[in-house]
Amino acid sequence: MLYRPFGRLGWQVSAIGMGTWNIGNQWGEIDDATAWATVRAALDAGMNLFDTAESYGIPNGLSEERLGVALAGVRPRVYVVSKIGHWGERTGQAVPHTTVDMIRLCCHASLHRLRTDWVDVMLCHVGDIEDPSVFLEAFEVLKERGRIRACGISTNDLDVLKRFNADGACDVVEVDYSLLNREPEESFLPYCAEHGIAVLVRGPLRRGLLAGKYDLASEFADQVRAGWSPGGPQRDEYEREITKVERVKQVVSPGEEMVTAALRYIISHQAAPVAIPGCKSPDQAGMNAAAGARTLTADELAALRAAVQG
Repeated sequence: MLYRPFGRLGWQVSAIGMGTWNIGNQWGEIDDATAWATVRAALDAGMNLFDTAESYGIPNGLSEERLGVALAGVRPRVYVVSKIGHWGERTGQAVPHTTVDMIRLCCHASLHRLRTDWVDVMLCHVGDIEDPSVFLEAFEVLKERGRIRACGISTNDLDVLKRFNADGACDVVEVDYSLLNREPEESFLPYCAEHGIAVLVRGPLRRGLLAGKYDLASEFADQVRAGWSPGGPQRDEYEREITKVERVKQVVSPGEEMVTAALRYIISHQAAPVAIPGCKSPDQAGMNAAAGARTLTADELAALRAAVQG
């Protein structure tokens, strides 16, 4: 596993971390024991950064709860990132994030579920926020009280990131980026590199498409991807993506080789992103971690870019 400085924070983090959305049953149900074993397998394979959020899981918070149990006894060895902003929205009981106290209380609830006294990074999970001042003020209070070490935002919008970082307050940003979504390469990632903002990449496998095992006949029963199924509201998008995936298959074989190439594509960017793919089994965790052994050569990068461009 490659380890690299995490933006201006300087922490030595694994090039591949683990996203824990998938262990909360929204991507299909798994039991506690499998979730715990998946986290420990990721740790054993060299991952030392784990990403979660207050809203991940059915019920809300289940991913944090499972991660907290799995990290018992090893918490000081890892970096934990969580996010505040979407609690209860799926059930029509959204928590308002309008005051410092509400955000502070959300953080304390996350700490309880994670069974820890602190998180290394807390992110604002409202990716289209117009005025981030209440989050920035709350995060500063939480830093002063030792509940968080660093803060940032999860967003795909460069203007939102700039507003959050107006006074240089953004330590970390989480962004959707993959071989199928290269838009962040234009301006978003260069801005992060220029300002020393650490980058976490969610969706590096495009919700599993870059494993190469799905086609136009595939149907999705999980809550997250159901809209991709025939007749679903995101079907057109899915068909466009599958066309690109088929071209990538001409360069690399589907399965582990394709997963490895897709993850290495992300960690090879000069902004030194940390890819945080999800996984639902120890085997998947190990496969993801193996991709962190090296970055891609210039020729390998060029071949992948040519494939998706058509």
